Amino acid sequence: MGTVFENEILSQLENRRQSIEKAIGISPDDHYLSDLLKEVDAALSRLDSGAFGICEKCHEEIESERLAADPLIRFCIDHMTPSQQRALEQDLELAARIQSALLPPKDFIHGNWRASYHFEPAGPVSGDYCDMIAGDDGSLYFMLGDVSGKGVAAAMLMSHLHALFRALIKVEKPLEQMMELASRVFCESTLANQYATLVCGKADSLGNIELCNAGHLPSIVLQGSGHHYLNANGLPLGLFCSEKFSVDRVNLSKGDFLIALTDGVTESQDSSGAELGMQSLIEIVDRHPVKSASELVGLSVKTAADYRGGVPPVDDLTLLVLERSV
Repeated sequence: MGTVFENEILSQLENRRQSIEKAIGISPDDHYLSDLLKEVDAALSRLDSGAFGICEKCHEEIESERLAADPLIRFCIDHMTPSQQRALEQDLELAARIQSALLPPKDFIHGNWRASYHFEPAGPVSGDYCDMIAGDDGSLYFMLGDVSGKGVAAAMLMSHLHALFRALIKVEKPLEQMMELASRVFCESTLANQYATLVCGKADSLGNIELCNAGHLPSIVLQGSGHHYLNANGLPLGLFCSEKFSVDRVNLSKGDFLIALTDGVTESQDSSGAELGMQSLIEIVDRHPVKSASELVGLSVKTAADYRGGVPPVDDLTLLVLERSV
């Protein structure tokens, strides 16, 4: 277990202990609180002895994402009781419903822009991030990213990004300054090994798009019969607390598209283990002209699925297409 992770858990447990002690002071006969305090003390003891995060049944490491969500657990998934497994399944189902509710409308229309996306978790929940927000000045903000880690811990970071950007957009800062603020807050409120690659863009009514790419895959601009890439122009979000970001600019005409995607699309594998790749995806898109953002999303997702031979993706797969419709 990493030292940074243990320090974070220690702080979390000590805060919980203080809260429980205050509650016991108000309700001293509450047996639930007394039992909970014993569990917290036991977890603190395991941290002190070096036994924290070790399954008490098989003595193997407990899944770190589960420990981050609940530092009181003592068993790995393989050795949970049936009731604990059912509780975990219910929690995952609830987390999946909450995450689904955070997503924007499937087909998003705002001013001269139409957007569509595909969001496909590899498991119950996803570490991919996708959102679209109408700005008060008539602009359209769009974000797509991939947070570090997998499972519930990654989904929690995704929810953190969702709330963070929805709050920052209301501040109405220039895009690069907004990204710098987001990176600082994300860095200061997460563990040292947590970060996110991210594309954040702002589209105005005249077809102009500003784009910050924080260590993410290139975005693809489709114009007329050709295409070009907008590559990363910054480090991943939250990697350092004092990051600087720059902005790329492009103008789209009616019928032009911008594609942002996570590596679950390009790293789709065939039966031999070979990856689809960005270039192969674009070659197929070039051969099959589409008329709308939703058609382009459908074609891209089908291309990845066909390449995998119909096998479900092993990584979260998210793709967003922005279309200048007027």
